[in-house]
Amino acid sequence: MIYITRKEHFNAAHKLFNPGWSEEKNEAVFGKCANKNWHGHNYDLFVTVKGNINPDTGFVVNLKELSTLIRRDVTDVLDHKNLNLDVEGMDVMPSTENVTLFIWNILADKIKHMGAALHCIKLCETESNYVEYFGE
Repeated sequence: MIYITRKEHFNAAHKLFNPGWSEEKNEAVFGKCANKNWHGHNYDLFVTVKGNINPDTGFVVNLKELSTLIRRDVTDVLDHKNLNLDVEGMDVMPSTENVTLFIWNILADKIKHMGAALHCIKLCETESNYVEYFGE
């Protein structure tokens, strides 16, 4: 089994808050991320796929095709958007964890059609914080 990763990038704004909580509780739990005027991140997205090498191409997947898929179905949807307001299907608080699951759900079946399997989504929110999801 071979693993190959494609890195992409997008910028987006969001606000973490629970509408059922007071402003004070939201601030206590989410800190600056509960800012009523939103805040943004420069996200780095790593999509790792796995599979066998195609003897005709030497590839697990064609990285140009994978990049096109990610850009069309993920980064073009999320880039320079307010994740709370602008993204169709983002029906949960757009924490990095939930955004990672959102991306997984978009890509998993489409990567199967490319002849590989989605192994991991790694979404870096900052230099210090990132989420990895392996479909479990």
